[in-house]
Amino acid sequence: MTVTVAVDAMGGDHGPQVTVPATLAFLEATPGARAILVGLPDPLAQALARARSKASDRVSVHACTEVVAMNEPPADALRRKKDSSLRVAINLVKEGQAQACVSAGNTGALMAIARFVLKTLPGIDRPAIASQLPTRTGVTTALDLGANVNCTPEQLVQFAVMGSALVTAVDGIERPTVGLLNIGEEDIKGNDVVKQAAELLKASPLNFFGNVEGDDLYKGTTDVVVCDGFVGNVALKASEGLVVMLYDFLRAEFTRNPLRRVAAAAAWPALLAFKKRVDPRRYNGATLVGLKGVVVKSHGGADALGFQHALVKAHAEVVNGVLDKIAHEVAAMPAPVPAPAAAE
Repeated sequence: MTVTVAVDAMGGDHGPQVTVPATLAFLEATPGARAILVGLPDPLAQALARARSKASDRVSVHACTEVVAMNEPPADALRRKKDSSLRVAINLVKEGQAQACVSAGNTGALMAIARFVLKTLPGIDRPAIASQLPTRTGVTTALDLGANVNCTPEQLVQFAVMGSALVTAVDGIERPTVGLLNIGEEDIKGNDVVKQAAELLKASPLNFFGNVEGDDLYKGTTDVVVCDGFVGNVALKASEGLVVMLYDFLRAEFTRNPLRRVAAAAAWPALLAFKKRVDPRRYNGATLVGLKGVVVKSHGGADALGFQHALVKAHAEVVNGVLDKIAHEVAAMPAPVPAPAAAE
């Protein structure tokens, strides 16, 4: 199966100096893939000239005239920049010239443009941002991670359906366990939206585990963790900050004096293994689930290795038929019966 990925080559903090070598490295490792680099002609030509690759024959360039800035208001990007690299890359998916789009650009603009151009799948009110997080036992898929600050109970159930379908398609888990992120495991905990969502999930055919707490994210208690975008984004950014802090602490302690440096040399293999295990680049790439097309958002500051992982994720979702799986699971869900209001 040949999969073509449209790459917003201008997006992110680094643009073509990261996106181009990452795309070529991805193609070298993925023989059945092609890529369309979308961006300003001169920067792309320069980056391609520097990054010689045996996979160059599977790359084409689609020129555009505009770039969406990382701090640009999403509404402005949607209305005024119709020839931006981000917009054109998504258009290629809409037109069928590509089966997936990957961008490290402005998250709000990517979501707004993708939703406007591709539309949502039937039965989905809002797309959500889903990504994998490392756990003690493997990975867990969490959503929403920032697209929707305020959600209804019914929308949280939709997130659960999409997350479950995503895990089934990509990871091969037939009935993934679903946890609802809360401030406690007990049914009486949480706000009214979370309580009502829990009741709907209990009545659904999903494999609902129940409420989970923040530490369950990394215990690997469930295969899927559902929350609104405000909570999810705070949890994600706090986690990323913790990893950086721990790594900085370790480096500071092992370089404090000559004796510590000797100890660091002896422990170097273990330190490298630790760094690799928690390296956020290995988990880079958040899927905008719920759209009529595969769209993956890379971290804006990702390096070439991180961006390559986002490309790998997009390719895997196309190959494993994530869109069809989500559409099927959403269509099979019974119409939710509104949960009774929580008692005062």
